[in-house]
Amino acid sequence: MDLERLKVTTAQQGFTERDDPFALFGEWLADAEKSEPNDPNAMTLATVDEEGLPNARMVLLKGYDAKGFVFYTNYESQKGQEILGTMKAALVFHWKSLRRQVRVRGLVEKVSAAEADDYFASRPRDSRIGAWASAQSRPLQGRFELETQVAMYAAKYAIGNVPRPPHWSGFRILPVAIEFWHDRPFRLHDRVVFRRASPQDAWNKARLYP
Repeated sequence: MDLERLKVTTAQQGFTERDDPFALFGEWLADAEKSEPNDPNAMTLATVDEEGLPNARMVLLKGYDAKGFVFYTNYESQKGQEILGTMKAALVFHWKSLRRQVRVRGLVEKVSAAEADDYFASRPRDSRIGAWASAQSRPLQGRFELETQVAMYAAKYAIGNVPRPPHWSGFRILPVAIEFWHDRPFRLHDRVVFRRASPQDAWNKARLYP
């Protein structure tokens, strides 16, 4: 085995010494914003249905802080209903250009109405119209049906502000586990996990075998 290839750079080695997972996530996201060609804030969102069968899909991270990770959706959608049924979820960020991955597991809370209003107002007008027009995750007879709904709401809100639909808002994942993974040669990867019993507790950090 070529042991020289196992030597890590200062930056790579440094991540295993960090004690604040949110600060480390911020560093990795900033790196991804420089290297990923599309949507560095894309993440896999995993939920379970009422029978415990998992579902996963890609969504976009719209904010994070020391409390958690925020995204927005239609609460009446499949993912919205599954989250509301358990108030638990998991996330995965995978930045292929950096050979890095972050896994998040935690409880979920709704964002405040003020937070949702502020974000909704920042979206392009056509996207706000689309939030009204799409009965997300429910059967659609054809594209024409969707386009008809878009036209109807575009006419309804032709003048003035497009208000936020009452069923459209955000969720915040309150992590109880955040794992950082960095590719290394020979599949001898670096893995560090931060865990806590609840979102109010202090973090405990551990290194994991690859």
